[in-house]
Amino acid sequence: MPTGYFEDVTIGATFQAGSKTVSEEEIISFATKYDPQPFHIDKEAAKDSPYGGIIASGWHTAGMAMRLMVDHIIDLEVGLGSPGWNNMRWHLPVRPNDSLRVELKIVDKKQSRTRPAMGTIFGKLIVINQKDEMVMSVDTIGMVKTKTASTV
Repeated sequence: MPTGYFEDVTIGATFQAGSKTVSEEEIISFATKYDPQPFHIDKEAAKDSPYGGIIASGWHTAGMAMRLMVDHIIDLEVGLGSPGWNNMRWHLPVRPNDSLRVELKIVDKKQSRTRPAMGTIFGKLIVINQKDEMVMSVDTIGMVKTKTASTV
């Protein structure tokens, strides 16, 4: 996987992953469980919404972005999770049959002063649809193992 150990990550590096095409059924299924607002789950109500039809929950979009990162960017052997993401924004709605891809640019990294076996990687993630429109952006924070220490 591209990210690797803390020492292997280069500030300024950019990783791309995709694509994931989302179906109307998938949008409705996710929203029915986790975000049951009418414009996510009811075709008729969605027609009369400001969106003019069914759209994916922003949380669904974030989940799909995370899956693309896990499948294509994060090194699962060295990844240690995340304390959270900052500044999440949904710029445009994700609609049925949209194909999404993610781009992650590494903007900073810091080795832990108290836990030498780990470091933190800071990135800017954008989610882009098939029209090359940015639909979501977020500042990511990921913790990874270092090569210099073998235990966490």
